[in-house]
Amino acid sequence: MAEGESRTGALGILFLVVMIDMIGFGIIIPFLTYFIEDLATVEGVVEFGFWIGLMMMAYSTAQFLFSPFWGSLSDRIGRRPVILTGLVGNTVFFTVFGLSSSLLMALVARFLAGAFNANIAVAKAYIGDVSDHTNLAKRMGLIGASFGLGFTIGPFLGGEFSDPALRWELFQNTIFETHSYLLPCVIGSVLSTISFLLAIKYLPESNPVEIRESSKSLNPLKQISNTISDIKKISAMPQLGNLVSISVFFVYGFTIMHAVFVLFTELDLGFSVAENGRVFAIIGINGLIIQGGLIGPLTKRFGSIKLMRVGTLVCGLGLTLVPHVSHEWVWLSMGAVVILISTGSGLFQPSFSAILAQRTKESGQEMGMVMGAQESASAFSRILGPLTGGLVWDATVNQSGWISNATAFHLCGVMMTIAFLLQLKTKPSSTTIRGHLEEC
Repeated sequence: MAEGESRTGALGILFLVVMIDMIGFGIIIPFLTYFIEDLATVEGVVEFGFWIGLMMMAYSTAQFLFSPFWGSLSDRIGRRPVILTGLVGNTVFFTVFGLSSSLLMALVARFLAGAFNANIAVAKAYIGDVSDHTNLAKRMGLIGASFGLGFTIGPFLGGEFSDPALRWELFQNTIFETHSYLLPCVIGSVLSTISFLLAIKYLPESNPVEIRESSKSLNPLKQISNTISDIKKISAMPQLGNLVSISVFFVYGFTIMHAVFVLFTELDLGFSVAENGRVFAIIGINGLIIQGGLIGPLTKRFGSIKLMRVGTLVCGLGLTLVPHVSHEWVWLSMGAVVILISTGSGLFQPSFSAILAQRTKESGQEMGMVMGAQESASAFSRILGPLTGGLVWDATVNQSGWISNATAFHLCGVMMTIAFLLQLKTKPSSTTIRGHLEEC
């Protein structure tokens, strides 16, 4: 009983840690495009799409390179210290990004933020450590819900607190006037500090000393080699390899949208930073409802595999429809489209994570290694996705007809279709993944 209560408390703290961390991350989303456009204009750069994609690519490149290192390190020294390290990195580099006065400085800050943000893969490994097949999907949904809540509050704060000197006299003639987007970045750093303090006081270790893998090398170059080897190893396994491929195409399609969504809403719909923040808040609220409340009952009724497939189709439909929203009923139509996107993603993410964690256990592989390798493969998609989106945008923004500013969003739909077709090869495991379906 005491152990169950301890695990429940730990999951609550992990939820808070990831939520606050994602608030800090989500804060930059509404203003990133505008910030990069401002820096690019000062430097005489006109390829906005390319630089926005490159900025997102830097963060994901760092995650691709370092995620396996953090995953393996958490197998060796425990999950808790790795999570704490990631929070320290967030605290520092959010503010550095807000202080950036050049594209290069902003690029370096985003890369270092990505390098230190180890919370996603390790948090999933933490959940895997303390869960079994009867509660895995629901608990993965808690992580997804923390993402949803973070993406509800974070983008809203980012939109409302950008350029504060224009809104409040308090910030006039201060550093916040010369650095228009510093305030939301500082808020992100403060929230990460709070998250760090909560974790250091209340988050217990989930990976006992007696089962840790202490023989792994932590040499960065060897880790990169090991990353490739781990991905190849997992890819050679029929079930795990197919799951990694599904993740790669889903994330690729989803992150193409990341680079072009705000560019589209700014150019075609005339949205401000604050309005984009409200759009992402809608996405976050719906994601919170799906992953925080509905994923458990839905998994119990339909199973993770069906939910993963439906989520992929719904998300792909929403992404494809973004450039076709009504200008007359812009908020109604945009709201419907982003609800499709967030519903699909909200169904896919915890279902996929539950399937991957269960198959990892069944195959006898190390949770940290598999989650780290999968996150690295997904990070590789996050590298290509925004850069692809930015390049496609620059090449098509002034075109019309079949090739237009809608092309990048249609490409998202193609990638989701491929991910769905790969999912048809995923069969139920020996232990069906259903949250709370089996009664003791």
